Amino acid sequence: MGHPSSSRTPEVVLAGGYARAEAMGIVLRPMTDADMGFLSALYASTREEELSQLPWDAAQKRDFLEMQFHAQHAHYQAHYPDAAWLVVEHGNQPAGRLYIEEWPSELRIIDIALMPAFRGRGLGAALLRDIMEKAETVRKAVGIHVEKANPAMRLYHRLGFRTIEDKGVYDLLRWSRVGA
Repeated sequence: MGHPSSSRTPEVVLAGGYARAEAMGIVLRPMTDADMGFLSALYASTREEELSQLPWDAAQKRDFLEMQFHAQHAHYQAHYPDAAWLVVEHGNQPAGRLYIEEWPSELRIIDIALMPAFRGRGLGAALLRDIMEKAETVRKAVGIHVEKANPAMRLYHRLGFRTIEDKGVYDLLRWSRVGA
Protein backbone atom coordinates (compact mmCIF):
# COMPACT_ATOMS: atom_id res chain seq x y z
CA MET A 1 0.00 0.00 0.00
CA GLY A 2 2.92 2.36 0.30
CA HIS A 3 2.39 3.62 3.82
CA PRO A 4 2.81 2.28 7.33
CA SER A 5 -0.55 1.15 8.62
CA SER A 6 -1.39 1.47 12.26
CA SER A 7 -4.39 -0.90 11.96
CA ARG A 8 -6.14 0.86 14.81
CA THR A 9 -8.57 3.65 15.39
CA PRO A 10 -6.94 7.07 14.93
CA GLU A 11 -7.48 8.12 18.53
CA VAL A 12 -5.10 11.08 18.46
CA VAL A 13 -6.81 12.69 15.48
CA LEU A 14 -10.31 11.99 16.77
CA ALA A 15 -9.67 13.18 20.29
CA GLY A 16 -10.60 16.74 21.21
CA GLY A 17 -8.00 19.43 21.10
CA TYR A 18 -8.96 21.41 18.03
CA ALA A 19 -9.09 24.53 20.20
CA ARG A 20 -8.02 27.06 17.55
CA ALA A 21 -10.50 25.70 15.03
CA GLU A 22 -13.30 25.47 17.59
CA ALA A 23 -12.66 29.09 18.64
CA MET A 24 -13.29 30.05 15.00
CA GLY A 25 -16.61 28.17 14.98
CA ILE A 26 -15.40 24.94 13.39
CA VAL A 27 -16.94 21.62 14.32
CA LEU A 28 -15.52 18.35 13.02
CA ARG A 29 -17.79 15.35 12.61
CA PRO A 30 -17.48 11.95 10.95
CA MET A 31 -18.43 11.78 7.28
CA THR A 32 -21.64 9.90 6.43
CA ASP A 33 -23.16 8.67 3.18
CA ALA A 34 -25.44 11.72 3.30
CA ASP A 35 -22.34 13.92 2.81
CA MET A 36 -21.42 12.54 -0.60
CA GLY A 37 -23.22 15.28 -2.56
CA PHE A 38 -21.49 18.00 -0.55
CA LEU A 39 -18.10 16.26 -0.81
CA SER A 40 -18.50 15.97 -4.58
CA ALA A 41 -19.30 19.70 -4.82
CA LEU A 42 -16.29 20.47 -2.61
CA TYR A 43 -14.04 18.40 -4.85
CA ALA A 44 -15.41 20.21 -7.92
CA SER A 45 -14.66 23.57 -6.29
CA THR A 46 -10.99 22.59 -5.95
CA ARG A 47 -10.75 21.88 -9.68
CA GLU A 48 -12.66 24.90 -11.08
CA GLU A 49 -9.65 26.95 -12.12
CA GLU A 50 -7.94 23.98 -13.74
CA LEU A 51 -11.06 23.02 -15.74
CA SER A 52 -11.76 26.61 -16.81
CA GLN A 53 -8.90 26.17 -19.30
CA LEU A 54 -10.68 23.31 -21.12
CA PRO A 55 -13.11 23.78 -24.02
CA TRP A 56 -15.68 21.44 -22.45
CA ASP A 57 -19.30 22.42 -21.86
CA ALA A 58 -20.81 22.45 -18.36
CA ALA A 59 -22.21 18.91 -18.67
CA GLN A 60 -18.85 17.48 -19.75
CA LYS A 61 -17.10 19.18 -16.86
CA ARG A 62 -19.75 18.01 -14.39
CA ASP A 63 -19.53 14.40 -15.61
CA PHE A 64 -15.71 14.47 -15.51
CA LEU A 65 -15.66 15.94 -11.99
CA GLU A 66 -18.18 13.41 -10.71
CA MET A 67 -16.12 10.54 -12.15
CA GLN A 68 -12.89 11.96 -10.70
CA PHE A 69 -14.47 12.52 -7.29
CA HIS A 70 -15.68 8.93 -7.08
CA ALA A 71 -12.30 7.60 -8.23
CA GLN A 72 -10.49 9.71 -5.62
CA HIS A 73 -12.93 8.69 -2.89
CA ALA A 74 -12.52 4.99 -3.72
CA HIS A 75 -8.73 5.38 -3.79
CA TYR A 76 -8.65 7.10 -0.40
CA GLN A 77 -10.96 4.51 1.18
CA ALA A 78 -8.85 1.62 -0.19
CA HIS A 79 -5.41 3.02 0.62
CA TYR A 80 -6.08 4.67 3.99
CA PRO A 81 -8.23 2.12 5.84
CA ASP A 82 -7.58 3.55 9.30
CA ALA A 83 -8.26 7.18 8.45
CA ALA A 84 -10.63 9.57 10.16
CA TRP A 85 -13.01 10.90 7.48
CA LEU A 86 -14.16 14.23 8.89
CA VAL A 87 -16.52 16.90 7.60
CA VAL A 88 -15.60 20.43 8.63
CA GLU A 89 -18.67 22.43 9.62
CA HIS A 90 -18.92 26.15 10.26
CA GLY A 91 -22.13 27.83 11.37
CA ASN A 92 -24.02 24.52 11.16
CA GLN A 93 -23.21 24.10 7.49
CA PRO A 94 -20.65 21.88 5.79
CA ALA A 95 -17.58 23.93 4.93
CA GLY A 96 -14.91 21.37 4.07
CA ARG A 97 -13.26 18.05 4.72
CA LEU A 98 -10.33 16.75 6.71
CA TYR A 99 -9.14 13.23 6.01
CA ILE A 100 -6.31 12.19 8.29
CA GLU A 101 -4.66 8.95 9.35
CA GLU A 102 -2.42 8.26 12.31
CA TRP A 103 0.74 6.35 11.46
CA PRO A 104 3.40 5.15 13.92
CA SER A 105 5.60 8.22 13.38
CA GLU A 106 3.30 10.65 11.59
CA LEU A 107 -0.13 12.19 11.37
CA ARG A 108 -0.76 12.00 7.62
CA ILE A 109 -3.21 14.51 6.23
CA ILE A 110 -4.73 12.70 3.28
CA ASP A 111 -6.77 15.71 2.26
CA ILE A 112 -7.89 19.00 3.67
CA ALA A 113 -10.11 21.32 1.63
CA LEU A 114 -12.57 24.13 2.24
CA MET A 115 -15.35 25.50 0.07
CA PRO A 116 -14.45 28.81 -1.62
CA ALA A 117 -16.57 30.88 0.81
CA PHE A 118 -14.46 29.58 3.72
CA ARG A 119 -11.00 29.93 2.17
CA GLY A 120 -8.65 32.74 3.13
CA ARG A 121 -10.31 33.29 6.51
CA GLY A 122 -7.77 31.48 8.68
CA LEU A 123 -9.91 28.37 9.20
CA GLY A 124 -7.51 26.03 7.41
CA ALA A 125 -4.53 27.51 9.26
CA ALA A 126 -6.32 26.97 12.57
CA LEU A 127 -6.99 23.32 11.73
CA LEU A 128 -3.39 22.80 10.62
CA ARG A 129 -1.99 24.40 13.77
CA ASP A 130 -4.24 22.18 15.90
CA ILE A 131 -3.02 19.08 14.02
CA MET A 132 0.59 20.22 14.44
CA GLU A 133 0.03 20.66 18.17
CA LYS A 134 -1.52 17.18 18.42
CA ALA A 135 1.48 15.74 16.56
CA GLU A 136 3.95 17.51 18.81
CA THR A 137 2.15 16.21 21.90
CA VAL A 138 2.58 12.60 20.74
CA ARG A 139 6.03 13.20 19.24
CA LYS A 140 5.03 12.65 15.63
CA ALA A 141 5.49 14.54 12.38
CA VAL A 142 2.71 15.82 10.11
CA GLY A 143 2.82 14.89 6.44
CA ILE A 144 0.77 15.86 3.39
CA HIS A 145 1.02 15.71 -0.41
CA VAL A 146 0.30 19.14 -1.93
CA GLU A 147 0.00 20.03 -5.61
CA LYS A 148 2.83 22.37 -6.54
CA ALA A 149 0.38 24.95 -7.95
CA ASN A 150 -1.95 24.85 -4.93
CA PRO A 151 -2.31 28.38 -3.47
CA ALA A 152 -2.23 26.82 0.02
CA MET A 153 1.42 25.84 -0.54
CA ARG A 154 2.40 29.29 0.81
CA LEU A 155 0.46 28.58 4.01
CA TYR A 156 2.19 25.23 4.53
CA HIS A 157 5.62 26.81 4.11
CA ARG A 158 4.69 29.70 6.41
CA LEU A 159 3.68 27.15 9.07
CA GLY A 160 7.06 25.43 8.80
CA PHE A 161 6.30 22.50 6.48
CA ARG A 162 9.28 21.52 4.35
CA THR A 163 9.35 19.75 1.00
CA ILE A 164 10.97 16.38 1.56
CA GLU A 165 10.20 14.75 -1.79
CA ASP A 166 9.28 15.90 -5.27
CA LYS A 167 6.49 13.63 -6.52
CA GLY A 168 6.00 15.29 -9.91
CA VAL A 169 2.76 17.26 -9.76
CA TYR A 170 2.83 17.00 -5.95
CA ASP A 171 5.38 17.71 -3.26
CA LEU A 172 5.48 15.61 -0.11
CA LEU A 173 5.62 18.08 2.77
CA ARG A 174 6.49 17.33 6.37
CA TRP A 175 6.40 19.31 9.57
CA SER A 176 8.03 18.11 12.76
CA ARG A 177 9.35 19.31 16.08
CA VAL A 178 10.39 15.77 17.02
CA GLY A 179 14.07 15.86 17.78
CA ALA A 180 14.25 19.57 16.98
